[in-house]
Amino acid sequence: MTAERIDLPQGTLDLLILKTLALEPQHGCAVSERIQQISSDVLKIQQGSLYPALHRLERRGWIKA
Repeated sequence: MTAERIDLPQGTLDLLILKTLALEPQHGCAVSERIQQISSDVLKIQQGSLYPALHRLERRGWIKA
């Protein structure tokens, strides 16, 4: 069975990241793994989506590196 790609509405990934980081500070890879875990493997965040979102949140002052 092939994995089906899910396009999230704008801002959803940012909220998932913020929620994950609110639980405990983590590095990027751990954030991706945690989102995958809490979604029961439904959401698999690729680096090409994750890191631009992390940089965007950092630029806005919502997270710190």
